[in-house]
Amino acid sequence: MHELKTVDLTRDCEAVQIPIGTAALLPKGASVDITQTLGGTFTVRTPEGLFKIAGKDADALGIETHAQDAAPSSSAEGPLDEKQVWEALKTCYDPEIPVNIVDLGLVYDMVIENLPGGGAKIMVKMTLTAPGCGMGPSIAGDAREKLLSLAGAAEAFVDIVWDPPWHQSMITAEGRQILGL
Repeated sequence: MHELKTVDLTRDCEAVQIPIGTAALLPKGASVDITQTLGGTFTVRTPEGLFKIAGKDADALGIETHAQDAAPSSSAEGPLDEKQVWEALKTCYDPEIPVNIVDLGLVYDMVIENLPGGGAKIMVKMTLTAPGCGMGPSIAGDAREKLLSLAGAAEAFVDIVWDPPWHQSMITAEGRQILGL
């Protein structure tokens, strides 16, 4: 998580530039510093800035993927419960901050609705630490993917909202400890 490691990319690799959120292609052979490896994604620093690399591209970094940072997939019988959803959301990270989106206080609301045909629809309202952050769609997309990986999840929607505005006071005690606040 905090150990800086420099690697050369073994192949061209899709990435998202932080904090503007634009797609980029990092070329094979580029030297990158891996600055964060949380939630199944990787934050890397290059001379051009910070980039987020998806877990599916770990091989380009020379990293063998493990399921440890993936959303906890439930094999339990029965309806999806809130605890499973919150645990899945806790595997999503802002690529610049080593605290999950729940402990950062970014998740404002979560609702599970059982669907008539079976399965559940999960609806989440979240915010970002700064309104101008272009990483919102990327973070929300990660959260949606992890929610859809849960057994019993048929639909997932993650909406970014701005009211109330986020403030550091929304960080949980666990998040404060990680950040040294």
